[in-house]
Amino acid sequence: MLGRFTLVLDSFCELADQLRPWADHEYWDFRNHNPVANSVTVVSRQTLNAHSPQIKTLAQRGYFVPVLVNPTEGSETMRNQCAMLGLLELVSHGQLLTVGCGDMEPGMANLKYDSYLYKPYDYQENIAECKRAQAMYTQLDKPYDFLFLNGRTRAHRKYLIESLRDRGLLNRALWTNLDQSPVPGHTNFYGDLCQRPSEIKLLPQYYELSMFEQTKRTNFTQKFVKNELFEGIWGEIYIKAEPYIDTYFSLVSETVFEYPYSLRSEKIYKPIAIGHPFVVAANCGFYRDLHNIGFRTFGHLIDESFDNLENGNDRLNRIIDVVHNLCAQDLAEFMVAARDVCVYNQQHMIELSSTVKSQFILEFYNFLNKHIPQ
Repeated sequence: MLGRFTLVLDSFCELADQLRPWADHEYWDFRNHNPVANSVTVVSRQTLNAHSPQIKTLAQRGYFVPVLVNPTEGSETMRNQCAMLGLLELVSHGQLLTVGCGDMEPGMANLKYDSYLYKPYDYQENIAECKRAQAMYTQLDKPYDFLFLNGRTRAHRKYLIESLRDRGLLNRALWTNLDQSPVPGHTNFYGDLCQRPSEIKLLPQYYELSMFEQTKRTNFTQKFVKNELFEGIWGEIYIKAEPYIDTYFSLVSETVFEYPYSLRSEKIYKPIAIGHPFVVAANCGFYRDLHNIGFRTFGHLIDESFDNLENGNDRLNRIIDVVHNLCAQDLAEFMVAARDVCVYNQQHMIELSSTVKSQFILEFYNFLNKHIPQ
């Protein structure tokens, strides 16, 4: 039991280990599961996708309250999943609750679990690499201006790549692009830049993680090469110090850009963990939300007012101007001036990461109490 709630747990749920001590029942295949009346029934993304009609019917009848627990997704992706399955109205009415890693609009019954905050520290290899990061500030004559890592094709990433290329800034960057797929959906204000053919761009072998040194780096069979490059594992979570040591700042292209609610993934938490200055291309208000959980940014050194621009095209162009202006100045001087903020953020991230897991059960219980009447 979790307080007054009978808890039924999906074994495939990503937070199964954290929820299991409070579970009254557990199942691994919803087809063979007898739903428990008046329960809170946790469902994984896979279970919801496979059994959404039955889960929807039971939820509408008030037989149980399903909770979609998908802490590696959030914001736009989770919203779109629920919309695709015809479940969005249930979320807005509190008949289907969600737990994800990002914010959703007011009125949606969602609990944000900032799971990526502690993910980099789950890997001893990352902790060791972060300890090597002091070299960033002792080796100030660097071969590249900034680090710019891109995986899946998204419109704002494509726009950034092509705009930076047109301004002659990409040849001064250590950058990647792991997807040749066309820009998905409409391109609206992004225009013709998004229609240019994409190239696969990998890190030079020296900067690649040692565990992937022998992996195939040419003749990929897919347009999105991540799985082949990283041999099917989550390669993006690993940190290697050299790309950060040899650049002055990170240009982070977060997952969410147009949807006006924040999702903080490993993309921002890796440079914070290693102590690298950053500029983030993300949704309007992303910096505000970083500040609200205690992180500091670099507004004393660069113009971060782009965070307030609701128009995505204006926001992107202002970010590109910021990168251009940074690269036109003494970047070694900028990095030294940014160091105090980076050191503070490192320590703050360590402190926050130690509480995210420990506070989850209480936050989950309070979330259930808020949305499920007595």
